[in-house]
Amino acid sequence: MAQVTLKGNPVPLEGSIPKPGDKAPDFKVAKQDLSDISLKDLAGKVKILVAVPSLDTPVCAIETKKFNEKVAKENGITTLIISGDLPFAMKRFCSTEGIDSDNLITGSQFKDFSFSKNYGTHISGGPLAGLSARAVFVVDKDDVVRYTELVPEIGSEPNYDTVLAEAKKLV
Repeated sequence: MAQVTLKGNPVPLEGSIPKPGDKAPDFKVAKQDLSDISLKDLAGKVKILVAVPSLDTPVCAIETKKFNEKVAKENGITTLIISGDLPFAMKRFCSTEGIDSDNLITGSQFKDFSFSKNYGTHISGGPLAGLSARAVFVVDKDDVVRYTELVPEIGSEPNYDTVLAEAKKLV
């Protein structure tokens, strides 16, 4: 079981982080239109799976916008931002921020925590209990994890350039 911090305070996580070479665990999240999307629905695509606590926080908003800017220009890479936000809030955020990309999808865990629990990012205690820690997973076309980054401090951003470089190797 991994652990991260929030403003320097330990935050316990539930589950195990998949390692490069592991088969990516399946999951189900709700898209903005309330339809479900799972790993199986993204079969045959290079995927960047981005776990964030909530798009209503400054770092999560910045991260989503940066991934949209960087990945929207790339062919063959699909980014899925997964948070605890309701699909309606995600839709409002994307509309307000001008995020309308076929390469970036938002997914909500509001009714199914299989992503954060299967990927070891589920916060099991403290003020953010039930949300996901900040992490990024690059998954190849055969659903094998090729890169993982669990951001040690929830209030920090991931290494965008490394994530994108790892994903580009797989296209």
